[in-house]
Amino acid sequence: MLYHLFSSVSSLEIFKYISSRSCLAAFTAFCISIFFGQWFIKRLRALKVGEDTSKTDSEELKRMHSDKKNTPTMGGIIVIAAIVVSTLLWCNLYNEYILLLLFTLIWFGVLGFIDDYIKLTQSKAAGLTDISKLLFQSALGLILGLILYFHMKKFTWGTHLVIPLMKDFQPDLGPFYVIVVAFFIVGMSNAVNLTDGLDGLAIGCGIIAGIAFAIIAYLSGRVDFSDYLRIPYIPGSGELSVFCAALVGGGLGFLWYNCFPAQVFMGDTGSLTLGGVLGLVAIIVKQEVLMIIIGGIFIAEAVSVLMQVSFYKMTKKRIFRCAPLHHHFQFKGWHESKVTIRFWVITALLAVGSFMLL
Repeated sequence: MLYHLFSSVSSLEIFKYISSRSCLAAFTAFCISIFFGQWFIKRLRALKVGEDTSKTDSEELKRMHSDKKNTPTMGGIIVIAAIVVSTLLWCNLYNEYILLLLFTLIWFGVLGFIDDYIKLTQSKAAGLTDISKLLFQSALGLILGLILYFHMKKFTWGTHLVIPLMKDFQPDLGPFYVIVVAFFIVGMSNAVNLTDGLDGLAIGCGIIAGIAFAIIAYLSGRVDFSDYLRIPYIPGSGELSVFCAALVGGGLGFLWYNCFPAQVFMGDTGSLTLGGVLGLVAIIVKQEVLMIIIGGIFIAEAVSVLMQVSFYKMTKKRIFRCAPLHHHFQFKGWHESKVTIRFWVITALLAVGSFMLL
């Protein structure tokens, strides 16, 4: 809104620049998270919307996380509100990619809210069933896949898969592009959801990934930089930098309250949404493989669960002491903060390394 207002005034041309609006979007989202978050946490406490840490099969985890019981959850609403308001203020709302991201943000936000609401209101329920959740995630993935398939077909690199360090090998996925998009969106959403088990872990890694993709989106939206790096030039993708900046600012504000010991948890409202929008940004800028590298912690967490479940079904033995992976290190005696910060460090190193591959 402010972007459209200021861009029509010649003396305020600074607001036309993506770099300026990205800084403003990050600052706006941070302020919203800080001030709205403080009020929202008080409301959650008044309503007794607290986490039930007893809904786990591991007695050891129940003991470790006993002090987290009744900590307010559904804090993902804080991040979503900060991103939405900041995006509406500083993004070009005629940009089709921004509209797709807002649509995805709201879809996953509603899905996560329903899941959290069921957990909180039904004492013996663990939220939506896995099949129900997967159906809603897949439906969105297919919708996005179809929209992007017909949109990208008009570009030469449209449905090609970009592989870092292999600039001349970009296989065309054709109609399978729709399935790949759906799988990627669902996979990233669930991967971040599984990572959200320690104070500040998922949001911290998400912030680092958001910074990385804010830069990548800016490079992809510039003819000169994309040509120099030999990456696909995506007209209009530079606007995603403003959205990612809003995500980073909102995430930092939320981390203020989510760092150890957490005053609020994201819940599925935040974690499903965070993974979904990061996955969509990666798809739009044609850097899905790079997202797997930058989000290496998210992928490792998801893979650890798949390995644990599969191996246990076959042998009745466990590979890890507990899955997802962050709980394995907790069981080894690492303090929660040590696990979180070391996973942040790994994510930062992966993000830096990804620019070398780019």
